[in-house]
Amino acid sequence: MSSKNKYERIDEEIKGYTQEEQPGTEHTMDPAPIYDAEYYKGSGKLKGKVAIITGGDSGIGRAVAVAYAKEGADLVIGYLDEDKDAEETKKVVQSYGVKCEIKSFDVTKKSECKELVEFTVDNFGKLNILVNHAGVQYPTEDLLEITEEQLKTTFETNVYGFIFMAQAALPHLEKGDAIVNTTSVTAYRGSPELIEYSATNGAITSLTRSLSANLADKGIRVNGVAPGPIYTPLIPATFDAEKVEKHGHETPMGRRGQPSELAPCYVLLASEDSSYMTGQVLHVNGGGFTTT
Repeated sequence: MSSKNKYERIDEEIKGYTQEEQPGTEHTMDPAPIYDAEYYKGSGKLKGKVAIITGGDSGIGRAVAVAYAKEGADLVIGYLDEDKDAEETKKVVQSYGVKCEIKSFDVTKKSECKELVEFTVDNFGKLNILVNHAGVQYPTEDLLEITEEQLKTTFETNVYGFIFMAQAALPHLEKGDAIVNTTSVTAYRGSPELIEYSATNGAITSLTRSLSANLADKGIRVNGVAPGPIYTPLIPATFDAEKVEKHGHETPMGRRGQPSELAPCYVLLASEDSSYMTGQVLHVNGGGFTTT
């Protein structure tokens, strides 16, 4: 009998392939990412709560949506244009007995971020949890080849969008509610080929710390999660086939992570289990050591 666990086995099955457009689609991935961990059993930690997850149609966002559903939260999934992935996420989430709505929007547009929040409040009457997760990355090894358009797109998606969503959500958040931001290991150790992407994640980390202090007197907690190499649609949509196949193999654990392995951190930071945590970032990176 093999001593390898399911995560190690699926990692070996992943061969080099690519997708043409960002942020990528999950339904075209083979093997598919693991987004629903069988071992994870909900215990009502988010019962009665309403959450928005941007970029929640696939990858880490989908895994978080499923974990939140297991914990009893009703959900709104904001996504760009990956309709098939979003519909599948909605179906899986609803299978756990909660309500779920999906809405296509552009996170770089302040007006559309506001519309997403209003859509949520109109459908569910409130908002308790905001998960800022939507993001893009474009590998460019030569600094001189980073175009103005690429720089603008990366910052508007990864930073502006987080701020726009927080601004839209804030009037509806109350004491005990939470914002959870997805940053990255690249914010802490850098990346020679993801220069502006790393810079945006540094900004997200600082935003998380600053906003947490700003909202502490309101009782609204702001924390983050910094993933390492995780098997999501963004990876084949970003890198060439060789890098996709070897993705995460440089970590001490010797493999990439699966979306389901991050979801419990997002549950922790959205629930009362983290009632004395704010301005913190949890690192899920296979041992890719960071300076916190």
